[in-house]
Amino acid sequence: MATTADIRNGLVIDFNNDLFSVVEFQHVKPGKGGAFVRTKLKSLRTGRVIPNTFNSGEKIEIARVERRPHQYLFKDDSGYHFMHTETFEQIPIAEGLISAPQFLKEGQEVEIVFHADTETPLNCDLPSYVELAITYTEPGFRGNTATNALKEATMETGAIVKVPLFIETGEVIKIDTRTGEYGERVKS
Repeated sequence: MATTADIRNGLVIDFNNDLFSVVEFQHVKPGKGGAFVRTKLKSLRTGRVIPNTFNSGEKIEIARVERRPHQYLFKDDSGYHFMHTETFEQIPIAEGLISAPQFLKEGQEVEIVFHADTETPLNCDLPSYVELAITYTEPGFRGNTATNALKEATMETGAIVKVPLFIETGEVIKIDTRTGEYGERVKS
């Protein structure tokens, strides 16, 4: 058993019969009364963020989680299928566990977080940026960069992303998977 002194960002704890990741924490020592640790905890099952305060020295249960590299294979009725890059074991993952399924491309490398004790997948994290080709967008105009006007572009995965007016069909762009926004053009 660990105590609140062991709390750090990214730590996964077993709390209220659920697994939570510590998003942020602050150790507070008021002038009067005992110290405490104020935290924001993110549920690994639901994605919900909750605030919680622990008394200083309180016992917490640290959960063992493992990040394993996988490669995206395909999608069917049973979910998204991934293959472990070292053991070649294949597993299906439900769409709700994937951080940005609209940006998944066949052959893409991802990390899947597993609860080490039960071997159940908790979530699937895509890289921060992915490079995707544009399959369709309205024609662009050279030199039209003075305004911050955006237009919709359909990506090779079917996702729709807002891009600047000068971007054309067939170009490859970087997309931020956390926000779904255009990052930059990829030089070929």
